[in-house]
Amino acid sequence: MSAGGKRRDTGAGTPATTALTRLGVAFGVHPYEHDPAAASYGLEAAAALSVPPGQVFKTLLVEGARGLAVGIVPVDRSLDLKAVAAALGLKKVTMADPAAAERSTGYVVGGISPVGQKKALPTVLDQSATEFDVVYVSGGHRGLDISLSPADLVTATRATVAAIAR
Repeated sequence: MSAGGKRRDTGAGTPATTALTRLGVAFGVHPYEHDPAAASYGLEAAAALSVPPGQVFKTLLVEGARGLAVGIVPVDRSLDLKAVAAALGLKKVTMADPAAAERSTGYVVGGISPVGQKKALPTVLDQSATEFDVVYVSGGHRGLDISLSPADLVTATRATVAAIAR
């Protein structure tokens, strides 16, 4: 159906699409041709989908005193580590080791979806997402994004919303 968030059955089930379907969340499925040489997977997705980069969000894992957590920020911005630490109630976080991120989420770096991870992690969504009716996040592998409302993303990930991008 439409990019406005209605589920389209493409047969490309991932843990993310399965989780959203189970939750009854409306979402769109947006496959695109992934170039392994792309400098930025997120900016590649935005260009391939003809969507402004600020509307496409990347999923980044951080590690703090209580273990791993997730920060979701626009692909054209960076994660503010101090801000995400504060949003999580921690003094400090660092970027997680990519291998640890893959083990924890069940996804490959560059295709980590904030939805349907193997283990539910504390999650913070950048407040800029609330400026859109629909946002795009990884659907669970490189070359696949899903669109959904920011409110549904918060529900599906049990995220808090805070200013964590810079």
